[in-house]
Amino acid sequence: MSWWRDLKATVIRDEPLKNKTNFKIGGKARFFFSVKNEEELRELVVISSKHKIPLFVLGAGSNILVSDVGIKGIVVKLGSGIFKEISFSKNNSVEAGAGVRLAELIGKTSAVGLSGLEFLAGIPGTLGGAIIMNAGAWGKDIGSIVESVRVMDNRGNIELLKRKKIKFSYRHSGLDSYIILGAVLKLASDTKDRINQRIKEYLKLRSNTQDNAYPNAGCIFKNPAGTSAGKLIDACGLKAKSCGGAVVSSRHANFILNKKNASSKDVLKLMNLIRDKVKSRFNITLEPEIKIWM
Repeated sequence: MSWWRDLKATVIRDEPLKNKTNFKIGGKARFFFSVKNEEELRELVVISSKHKIPLFVLGAGSNILVSDVGIKGIVVKLGSGIFKEISFSKNNSVEAGAGVRLAELIGKTSAVGLSGLEFLAGIPGTLGGAIIMNAGAWGKDIGSIVESVRVMDNRGNIELLKRKKIKFSYRHSGLDSYIILGAVLKLASDTKDRINQRIKEYLKLRSNTQDNAYPNAGCIFKNPAGTSAGKLIDACGLKAKSCGGAVVSSRHANFILNKKNASSKDVLKLMNLIRDKVKSRFNITLEPEIKIWM
């Protein structure tokens, strides 16, 4: 079966994913596509549904763990064209494609005196990924500034979802069954100096509390209600605990570092150990914050 030969998007067969993720872990994608418009994406979505081929959307690769054996399906990157566009309106809103990196979006909005994204400074993701997981930090989340989200369903249909139809909650959007195409965010006017000062403060907070000495996927587990996963893991004495090449950070216990060419099996084994220890001591079941591609 050679369904990929007549597609508008260019396919790369057996593309390594290891260096496309912040964790620097993972095997190859059997079919890898970088699409530049909705028509190319729709073709892939329809074929995926028709032939029952798993389809994964790759953003910045910042919060995923890819299996060592790779992905025996379609991996799509919204890496160019319409998915990288940014535009502004007169009512302090910004419209951006799902493939726009948060750092670029923060830089361009701050440059025109628009505030509201500063708390995301230092998060190495894309807008689409941030919305899917309702990314946040320091008591804020992106869902609170979303006006609307443009999505594609698993049949290739496109819909514009207004904020009131989206069920944003902690690290959750309810949009996992869709592919995010872009979004409109409602920001506020402020001086460039004040915006840039807040960005610097958030970047400093992140630098002082997180551990990026080795490749990682950020926080591994969601924070349970009323506490933090990092505190629970630390209380179990698991800082610096290792499985193969994966090790719990000595600085931030909710970070797992790829210190010695770790495999996905190493990370999963360490995650299971952490969950068992926390469950045994606190009767709390930790839920993964990262996406696990198997």
